[in-house]
Amino acid sequence: MRSESEQAPTEVPDKIPNRDVRAGLASMDWTVFGWAFGVIAVVTVVGMAFPDKVNDVTGSALTWVTDSLGWFFILSATGFVVFSLVLAFGRYGRIPLSQNGEEPEFSTISWIAMMFSAGMGIGLMFFGVYEPVTHLASPPPFADVQAGSQEAAQEAMAYTFFHWGLHPWAMYSVVGLALAYSTFRMGRGNLLSAPFEALFGEKAIKEKGWGKPIDILAIICTKFGSATSLGFGALQVAAGVALLRTGEFPDKGSTSLAIIVIMVLTVGIVLSAASGVSKGIKWLSNTNMVVAFLLVVFVFVLGPTVFILNMLPASIGAYLTQLVPMSFTTAAFGGSDWLASWTIFYWAWWISWTPFVGTFIGRISKGRTIREYVLGVLLVPTLISAVWFVVFGGAGLHLQLGGVDIAGAGNEAAGFFMLLQEYPLVSVTAGCVVFLTSIFFVSGADAGALVLSTLSSRGRTEPWEPLVIVWAVMTGVVAAMLLLVGGLTALQTFTILTATPFVFVLIGLCLSLYIDLRKDPLRQRRVGPVRSQRTVVPSSAPFLVAPDTNPGNGTGQEPQPEEASGGTG
Repeated sequence: MRSESEQAPTEVPDKIPNRDVRAGLASMDWTVFGWAFGVIAVVTVVGMAFPDKVNDVTGSALTWVTDSLGWFFILSATGFVVFSLVLAFGRYGRIPLSQNGEEPEFSTISWIAMMFSAGMGIGLMFFGVYEPVTHLASPPPFADVQAGSQEAAQEAMAYTFFHWGLHPWAMYSVVGLALAYSTFRMGRGNLLSAPFEALFGEKAIKEKGWGKPIDILAIICTKFGSATSLGFGALQVAAGVALLRTGEFPDKGSTSLAIIVIMVLTVGIVLSAASGVSKGIKWLSNTNMVVAFLLVVFVFVLGPTVFILNMLPASIGAYLTQLVPMSFTTAAFGGSDWLASWTIFYWAWWISWTPFVGTFIGRISKGRTIREYVLGVLLVPTLISAVWFVVFGGAGLHLQLGGVDIAGAGNEAAGFFMLLQEYPLVSVTAGCVVFLTSIFFVSGADAGALVLSTLSSRGRTEPWEPLVIVWAVMTGVVAAMLLLVGGLTALQTFTILTATPFVFVLIGLCLSLYIDLRKDPLRQRRVGPVRSQRTVVPSSAPFLVAPDTNPGNGTGQEPQPEEASGGTG
């Protein structure tokens, strides 16, 4: 017997009018929504009421996690990179994330813009200058270089590429791939728990409700992970606004202006969320690409152009040369504090974003093949990130080496603006940074609200708009709470703590996806002898004979063992 929250979802129309409250409420999974919203609300209220106590408790928990499970974050992140590349270049690469013959929903340019804006927009703005100059001034303990030297500058870019390159996008890739395949190829619901039907069975996930805790955990993890990024964005916007108004930056510990920024931008989130993916998020993402490109060209042309050009191949070479050693570096021989502050924090941050970014990327990737999806998700954003950090990080390194102490200011949010102060038209360029960060704030929270609404609406790709708005407003509230509890420290702490249990969900998604792909009739098969006793393909599976001429047929059916082991693929 199914529970009330799971009965007759097909009775709700595909597109629910905003005024149809009865249909909107019926579309929601009240078990998932109630538990997830309740936990988030309780943590938020307690955090605002007892900020010092919450800060102490979470700080102690953070110490235990980083000391005891840091190795697990390191190995898991590297494993996701290997898994993604094996799928892309292996026998499953040409399988489409759709029914056979369906075309991609979005153009390639819009697809890249949306996934990049949702995945890393605010982080690139916040750390684009500050991380490289910080590693130059205080090199990683594993790098045998002298602080402030040119060798330290090269190490700084290598580690920056490491933190923003293949590893984070591989985490997004496995989640989005599992969801897109499950939703568009297998015809299951667009829920994070849906791919686990391959592992535990449809009856256990749907009827027995084993999938609900996964969806609840995904919502909680998504909310705090996305709120962390919004907190970073609010701090940077506040720094830019203060610079434009007074010519000075706010104190590092000041959060009052950042909270006001959150309140203002939350209105933009609501307006964007109400317009949907094809209008709001797509338009904001494309606009951001244009403005970001102009800012890159400005700094590249007026900055140390030759130094930047020399930095690009040197940094990529250092990154590729050290990729394997960096991927397996743990605190076994020291450096635990540095790893906790940088690599482990980053891996936890990306993991906490995977329910949101992975679900969103899966949602916009319908019609792509697995190979196209993996290469697009891994390589294109990694290359864009590399160019971004070479231009802005390289310009920051040039200033730091020349005596402008950006790292010594100790204000992460002001790092980008300190760079721009050394160039003409600072009011214009600082205004562009404020604009970019604000739009990344809105588009990221907008996409996050859409994903949370999908997860709490039984996987509907068109959730009820008032529910999207509720989650959008909640994002701003949680971000404000984290800033009140402890500013940047609280943002990092809550990120790592919420991401820790979700690593196991990502591993489960990889295993579930592999089980599904093993049964896909379109996988490439190894060439072998043709057996005369091979059975004839039944008429109920015509796509096994001519996959390109039957676009209407799906692959939810599981082939018999004889069918799956023979043929040419």
